[in-house]
Formats: sequence, structure tokens, C-alpha cells
Amino acid sequence: LPPQFSGLLGTVYRRGNLSFTRDGNSLLSPVGNRISLFDLRNNKCETLPLATRLNIVCVGLSPDGSLAILIDEEGAALLVSLIGKCVIHQFYFHKPVHSVSFSPDGKKFVVTKDNLAYLYHAPGKKREFNAFVLDKTYYGPYDETTCIDWTDDSKCFAVGSKDMSTWVFGAERWENLIYYSLGGHKDVIVACFFEENSLDLYTISQDAALCVWQCDTELDGLKPMPPKDAAKEKKAAEDDEELLEEPKGEEIHGKAEPSEQETRNKVKYSRVAKYFFNKEGDFNNLTAAAYHKKTHLLVTGFASGIFHLHELPDFNLIHSLSISDQRIASISINCTGDWIAFGCSGLGQLLVWEWQSESYVLKQQGHFNSMVSLAYSPDGQYIVTGGEDGKVKVWNTSSSFCFVTFTEHNSGVTAVTFTSTGYVVLSASLDGTVRAFDLHRYRNFRTFTSPRPSQFSCLAVDSSGEIVAAGSQDSFEIFIWSMQSGRLLDVLAGHEGPISSLSFNPMKCVLASASWDKTVKLWDMLDSWRTKETLIMNSDVLVVAFRPDGKELAVAALNGQITFWDHENAVQTGSIEGRHDLQMGRKELDKITAKQAAKGKSFTTLCYSADGESILAGGLSKFVCIYNVKEQILMKKFEISCNYSLDAMEEYLDRRKMTEFGSMALIDEGGGGDEGVAIPLPGVKRGDMSYRHFKPEIRVTCVRFCPTGRSWAATTTEGLLLYSLDSGLIFDPFDLDIDVTPSNIHKTLSQKEYTTAIVMAFKLNEKKLIQEVIEAVPSSEVDVVCSSLPDLYVEKLLEFLASAFETSCHLEFYLIWTNKLLMLHGQKLKTRSVKLLPVIQFLQKSIQRHFEDVSKLCEWNIYNIKYALAISQQRGMKRPAEETAGDEEELDSDSDYLM
Repeated sequence: LPPQFSGLLGTVYRRGNLSFTRDGNSLLSPVGNRISLFDLRNNKCETLPLATRLNIVCVGLSPDGSLAILIDEEGAALLVSLIGKCVIHQFYFHKPVHSVSFSPDGKKFVVTKDNLAYLYHAPGKKREFNAFVLDKTYYGPYDETTCIDWTDDSKCFAVGSKDMSTWVFGAERWENLIYYSLGGHKDVIVACFFEENSLDLYTISQDAALCVWQCDTELDGLKPMPPKDAAKEKKAAEDDEELLEEPKGEEIHGKAEPSEQETRNKVKYSRVAKYFFNKEGDFNNLTAAAYHKKTHLLVTGFASGIFHLHELPDFNLIHSLSISDQRIASISINCTGDWIAFGCSGLGQLLVWEWQSESYVLKQQGHFNSMVSLAYSPDGQYIVTGGEDGKVKVWNTSSSFCFVTFTEHNSGVTAVTFTSTGYVVLSASLDGTVRAFDLHRYRNFRTFTSPRPSQFSCLAVDSSGEIVAAGSQDSFEIFIWSMQSGRLLDVLAGHEGPISSLSFNPMKCVLASASWDKTVKLWDMLDSWRTKETLIMNSDVLVVAFRPDGKELAVAALNGQITFWDHENAVQTGSIEGRHDLQMGRKELDKITAKQAAKGKSFTTLCYSADGESILAGGLSKFVCIYNVKEQILMKKFEISCNYSLDAMEEYLDRRKMTEFGSMALIDEGGGGDEGVAIPLPGVKRGDMSYRHFKPEIRVTCVRFCPTGRSWAATTTEGLLLYSLDSGLIFDPFDLDIDVTPSNIHKTLSQKEYTTAIVMAFKLNEKKLIQEVIEAVPSSEVDVVCSSLPDLYVEKLLEFLASAFETSCHLEFYLIWTNKLLMLHGQKLKTRSVKLLPVIQFLQKSIQRHFEDVSKLCEWNIYNIKYALAISQQRGMKRPAEETAGDEEELDSDSDYLM
């Protein structure tokens, strides 16, 4: 069964509006063409398994929190169920959409595009063929619309525009409400907000000005329009439908300057105040705003990264803080008004701020530039990534959050790795240093340098964690250091080109080095570091990788071939021609076809699976290929992205984008004037940063398999993508027999034939049923059941226990099972240690996480009891010293139980 997409790490926000869920505990954040859900209470992040065709620009969340509308750059919309996490409906608005907002009662939603506002019936309330039914079209603003806000009773909504005006429209026809523009601003309207249960309005413009508008009518004072002749209306609608290709909603036109006669006895607005945010002269553009109606709290964000908190309507400043040095692109307030979310698209920052305690609830930031390398910790619990921005970040795979960032490097990081203990991270950089970071104290405790400054392109550490090797791309040398002393042990010379990759044999102290000089050299670390063997290739070597058992070497070269070697005898055992599997896309400005361009492309990253039977390969393409090593065939191709906002995604150029002057991509639409043509410099891969618009090129920079064998990860232009085996929803029987049914399993269990019941449950291979059977076994019988269990099912039971530890609360019970299995079958398992290594590491990861949690809890309890005893003794309530010592010993034994 192929792994499924399970998460996106490394990127937390790109562009678009942030939205809190109905309970206020979770936050929806658009990340490129995907959407991430941050659970702030439980400290977890989840990326929904769906994607739009281009980057998401606006998100509309229904009031009940069950539906979301995601709209991309070209106006293509997805209606998504947040309960089932699936796409329900697709719709195309034909033009870019600026904002979308559901009415508070959930019956309608408004979409703004160009200078119009469209009112649709909200989907999901009844069964319908088309989920998006247009109700009304509103005309009024002269320029593009920018923002929407609804009244609390869903009777009216306000729309802001770039023409510096704001319009109040009715969701239904109201006799005493005419539609006209509210002026008073000198710049683009950024946001408009209604007061709670009122038609009073606040409008905020880009030049940091706030206008307060008072309405002479309450919401209850709106009079419904008298009903017209229904027959005439129906006939007119039918005539319109005959003329038009598709039925259109009702068209409503507003007037910018209505006459006095038209405004008599109608709803009137008057401006009662105008406030300015920048009184000290520190003028900068206001870019985002949010208003919480119940607490009257206004939050405004500026282009300089500063945000203000004001209390309305008196405009009292609560506080003003700087949270970033980049423009704040989006602000959202949760339902209670306690948490404020900020998104900064320039640096990819996502912050959730609790304004009353002035503390961060969430503070996450991805790599500023693309990620270059990644590595799993030995237990698969953490992932370390290195980026071109010089940062090294460590991520927790279960929560998907980054918990530490190291910024000591002065240039791009080229390689990262963990030592075998899992507590030390090593990184190599173009600044000429290799740094070692301690994950206990979060500090850089070793810095390795070369005698002459060199740019390090690759890094490897041996299985003991004592020898560190780094390859140079300018001096063609390999530098060897001691981790213990930090001293340079030796410099290995012999290559005649830049060192492209290094890899240590997991079982022996042998280093393999790959170079552009078309050779792979094997160095014996125990024999004065002399060259043990030189393997000659047909092309420049880009990457080299050892199989987990150390018996095979995989080499990827510039000609697109992956070759496999028995390095002990220097014999090639197989090869894979992988150039055609890469399936390169054609860039917008390429002069040659994708097929011709693919001839010069190759795999740039390789990784064996945990069992060594498969190999992952990725390169300058949107595909990651997984090959069977023994059969040398392609097993599956993973398409890592369907985001056409990235370059080199399409195999063929769209003829509609070709003009007599060349590709439309040459025209920079945001340039204006004579600065419209953007031709990238030769060799530029990220786009020319001096121009307003550029498209990053899709590529896979690094792939790694998790040591547990349950997942793999890839660093790409989009971020860090995780793919994992989620077999919980799939029926996958093993050695199934006709008599193996759930009812027969329950019958066997009732007869207390536990071993037979477990074997039958594993044959059916349904997780819930296996859990039910195992938890039905009394703890006193575990020893007997384990001893009589067939060897084939011991491995399966260990794998089940590892996954059960992650979710179950029966910690001691499952620990007894694990202990008995390993004690009784330890010798037999040891003979198959290489094959069982991923399962054992998966089990270790699960137990280690619980050990850390419980030991912290026990330490805290010991501290509390000691504190309580000290207080009681001070107050004269003496206790025998023997009892105290006995209590402490008992607590210590509890905390050591998991060790």
C-alpha cells in the first residue's frame, strides 16, 4: 500500500486571510495551494489532504465551522467539508476574487470581484445540484472591491473599494434603505466593520485613517419592500433566461450621489468622527485590520510590522507593539477576543498573540528561502531541516511544529544530519563551518573549520558519532574532525572535482565520497584514511547512499542513471535508467520543449527505505520516484505538488499565453510604465528578486526515509512534505481463512482461547478488532499468551503495540506486553535484527515519548510533595523522617518504571 500525504511542515503561512474556527481554539492558515489547521489548545498542526490548482488568496469559513470556501488566484473555488476533510464541490468565478464572507446566519455568502459584489445562497442547507446559486449582483463602486462585513442579523453588508468609498447593501430589498457611497477617505479602503447589533459603521483606509459613521436607523427599523405582482416577475425572469445563456441573479444598482428627493425618509449616515493612527509622523501604510464587536477591540497592522490595539468608539490606544520587520498581511481575532492571529507573508510568519497577558500562544516561521536538506532523528520523532537562509530548524513530527531554530550560520546551509544518539544535530554551510548543536541545552557547542576557508557542500557522521566528515566544493578535499575534541584529524585529497556527496557505511567505518570527477572513492577510516577503492563512473556523480545493512551502495550520476554496487568486491550489481521517470516540466521562458530539456536532467537526491528493499529518488521535477532495488523497476511516482503558481509544472506551454511578441510570462503585470519586461539572469533558480513578480521553480532538494519505516519526507519548493502509511481505513487481510470472521473471533475470546483469538484477529487485520482482543487478555495471562504465540505474529504484535502506544491510555498494560514479548522472543528476534529494525525503532519512539511525559510529571509531583512537607514542617506539623523517605523512594520507583 503506497504512503499517503500526511502533512506539510516548514511553511506555516504564505498569503490570504487567516480564520479562527467557531470555538476559537483552532486557526485556518492558507499555505500555498493547501490549507493548514493549527489546533492551539492541543499544540498540533494538520494539513488537509486537498489542494487547489494555484495559490489560495481568500478563505471563507461558515459560521457553524463545518464548511470552508477556498479561492485561488484565478478565481477557482473549492467547497470543503472541514468535518470530512474532503472537497464537496468545485466552482469557477472566471476572475480573481478579492474577498469572501458568509453571513452570520449561514444562509448566504458574498464574493467580491472587480467592482462588483455577488450574493450567493450558501450551500449545505438543502440538497442541490449546484452548490453555488447566485441570488443578487450589486453595482456601485467604480474601482475594485477590497473588503466585506455583515451586520449581526444578516440583513445588510458593507463593501469597501479602492475608489476610497464604502457601500452599504441590503441582503434583502428594504424600502427605506437606498444604496449610496460613503466617502471621507483619501486612500484605498482596507477594512469596514459594523458595530454590534447596529448599522453604525467604521471604515479604515490605507493612509491610516478611521472614519466613524452613525446611522439614524436601528436594524429593527428597516422596512421590507412591499411584494410586487408575482406573475409579472416570473414572466420577466423567464424572458431574461431566454436571452441569457445562464440564469443570472437579480441586479441591484447603487447611486454615488442620490438626489434629496430619493434620500427623504430613508436611512441616512453621518460621519461623527475621524481619527488618525500616525500622530508622531511615523507614517507607513496600514495593511490589515480586524474588529471584535463584543469587546469593541480594533486591531490594525502596518507595513513596518507594527500593530495597534484600540478600544472603539473612543479610539483609546491599549498598546502598540512591533512583532515583525515585514508587512502584516492578515489579522484575525477569535470568538472570545483573547487571541489575535497575525500573518506576515514576506517572512512566512504566523503569530498568535494573547493581548491581555501580552504573550505568544503560537510563534512559527518557515525558512525564508527554499529548504535544501533534511534528516530524521534515529527514533523518527524529530526532523531537522537546513535552508538557504542559513537557518537550521528542528521539527516535531507528531505536532508538526518547529521547537528550536539555530541561526549561527552566516550563509546557506547545504547539509544537516543527526548523530546516532539523536541529541546532536550537525550542519554544514557555505560560510566554511560545520556546527554541532545540542538538543538538550539548545546551543552550538562545537564549530569545525578548515585550515583555509572552504565552502562545504556535503556532510556525513559515522555510526558512533565520533568522526565528522565534510566535503568542499572549491578545494576538492574532504575534511575529517573528531567530535570529542573538535580537532581536525586529516584532510583527504584525491578527487579532481568538487565533492558532491558523502556517506558513511552504517556497519563499518568506511566513507564513500562522490565527486564531479566521475569517481566514487571509498576510504577506510581505521587504516590511516587511505583510499580503499575507486569506482569509475560514466558521468559526474551527484549523490551516493549506503543501504541500511551496509552491503550495497547506490550512486546517482549526471546522465540520469542510478547504479548499484557491491562495494566490497567493486562490482556493479544493477542499474536503473531514471531520466524518463523524472518527467521534467517546461518553464515559462524555456526555448526548448520539456522532452529535450529532460535529457540534461538527473536525480540529485537518493535514500534507501528502512528495510533496504526500495530506493527513493528526487530531482529537478515535481515527481519523487520509488524503485524496487532487486527488480530494478519503478514501483510508484509521487506527484508532490499540483500548484501551477510554481514554474516548470506544465509539460507543454499553453498556446493561449503565446503572443506574436513571445510568452505572456515576459510581461510583468505589476510593473507599470516602461518596467514591464522581466528577463531572469542566467542560472537564477528562484527568480530575479529585483522584479515584482517571479515564479519559484518546482524541485525536490532532499528525500529521506523515516527509520521507523512508516513514513518518508521530502524538502521541496513548497516546503517539507511528509508521506506516511495510514492503513487504519484500509482492509488489508493477512493469510485470511473462510472461518476467520469477527463473530468467530468473539466466540473464541469468550472461550478464553486468547492466543487463537489474537492470531485470528491479525489474519483479519482490523486495528479496532486487534485492540479489542488484546485488551481482553487478563494481565496475568500475558506471559502464557506471549510464550505460545507463533514467531510470525510476534513481529506483527510488536508493530501493533508501537502504534497503540501513540493513542491508548493503557500504558502499563501495553508495557507488560512489550516486556514479555521481548524477553521471551529476544534471541529469535535478534537473528532478524536488520529486518526488524524499523519496527523496534517505531516502538522505541513511542515508549520514549511516554517516558519523557511521565518522568516530567513524576519529577513535578516529587517537587510538590517536598514543597508541601517543607511548608508543613515550618508550621509545626512534624512527620517522621522514615515516612518521608519511604514516600520519596516510592515516587522514585514510579518514575523509573518506564526506563
